Amino acid sequence: MTVCCSGFGAMQLDLVKRRDDTPQAAPTSLTESTKLERSAIRTYTQISPSKNAERGVHPLPLRRLRRLRRPPPPRLRRRPLRFDPVRLSSSSSAAAAARRAGDAAPAIPGLSVSSPGLPRRSWCLGSPPSRPWGGVPYLGSASGSDRLEVRATSVPEAAGEGEKAGGLGKTVELGMLFGLWYLFNIYFNIYNKQVLKAFHYPTNVTLAQFTVGSVLVILMWTFNLYKRPKLSRSQLLAIVPLAVVHTLGNLFTNMSLGKVAVSFTHTIKAMEPFFSVLLSAMFLGEFPSIWVVSSLLPIVGGVALASMTEASFNWAGFWSAMASNLSNQSRNVLSKKVMVNKEESLDNITLFSIITLMSFVLLFPVTFFTEGLKFTPASLQAAAQQGLNVQQVLTRSFLAALCFHAYQQVSYMILQRVSPVTHSVGNCVKRVVVIVSSVFFFRTPVSPINSLGTGLALAGVFLYSRVKRIKPKPKTA
Repeated sequence: MTVCCSGFGAMQLDLVKRRDDTPQAAPTSLTESTKLERSAIRTYTQISPSKNAERGVHPLPLRRLRRLRRPPPPRLRRRPLRFDPVRLSSSSSAAAAARRAGDAAPAIPGLSVSSPGLPRRSWCLGSPPSRPWGGVPYLGSASGSDRLEVRATSVPEAAGEGEKAGGLGKTVELGMLFGLWYLFNIYFNIYNKQVLKAFHYPTNVTLAQFTVGSVLVILMWTFNLYKRPKLSRSQLLAIVPLAVVHTLGNLFTNMSLGKVAVSFTHTIKAMEPFFSVLLSAMFLGEFPSIWVVSSLLPIVGGVALASMTEASFNWAGFWSAMASNLSNQSRNVLSKKVMVNKEESLDNITLFSIITLMSFVLLFPVTFFTEGLKFTPASLQAAAQQGLNVQQVLTRSFLAALCFHAYQQVSYMILQRVSPVTHSVGNCVKRVVVIVSSVFFFRTPVSPINSLGTGLALAGVFLYSRVKRIKPKPKTA
């Protein structure tokens, strides 16, 4: 039962009324009120339990009744605060005044902590009893030095634990994506090289990779693993040039892998920044800074040094890798030039899925009229004489196609989470991982000068990805 002073007096008067059945006059003074209260307590405690049960009244201990007689302390008026958290601070003089006045409420020691991010402000809170505020005890007069101050404090450290946990989870997720990106790329290059050494039809191998990728895209859209886009005619026409250069880039890469070592192909592909700068200047009017040009010098010098000392060097493999660089960077330039309308732009994964389907449609007639469809028993038996049987050729071709589509999907997923500069640095590290793993797996002979050239080219790629972040200062009039 929660009662205040006036409520408790009313309850006592009601009890006296029930005892005597005669109306009682309202008290006219403090002494008369006190007498009535004491009389009500005596009357209330002398009633037998049976009579209490008949009247529906439950007796209370005398100690509790005396505690209820004590008047509650005045309440503080509540004012809306526009910050959180808050701490209450009171001066020592206010606490001493409250103790001298005999207030039962305990004094609160000073808890004020200044905040570096919020301005230091204080408000004086009055204490009228008409508007209580959550049971905060009265601390003294609001005049002079005996006043209650509310000051903004800094957010506690525990408030950022959720953000730290979320940041850690995103970091772990991003690390797993990078690991899968590198792993799929390593297995793609190993399986692809094994198939192309025995099955000398790079166009058929590329078509098989686009076929598996197209089936995966259709399954992804059918089972709503990713939202199927609704494309307009203008969007399809804009994507066709991207699909053409994407098809040529992967076809030339497979042609190079069939002619030279994996490490040498990726060393040549390290020249992609050179073609990116050249094409951007020619078609987009984006001229490089002196720092970007300086970073291209070690790339070109390292590729030249590695080419002169490469044991598996031949011009067909060299020019195929260079054509792959030109095609891939043309795709990047075209994507900037034709996909400029933000209302019609697509996300990277959807764009890659559409390009994969278009590449299959574009490459199928080219394969049919150039090499012909060579995944036949006779062609596979001829490949068996090169060291792989029919089952191994089919299995590793399928695994290479799966890894090809998987590593490109993961690459676009990473690009949605990080900046292009971070993605470029990760691509540089990926190339190092692929070169080193292929050298160990295929036991490729590497001379010291060849290693120096490869390392110089990769260092130039890393330097290029860093200096791209430097923006030229605007010219002041």
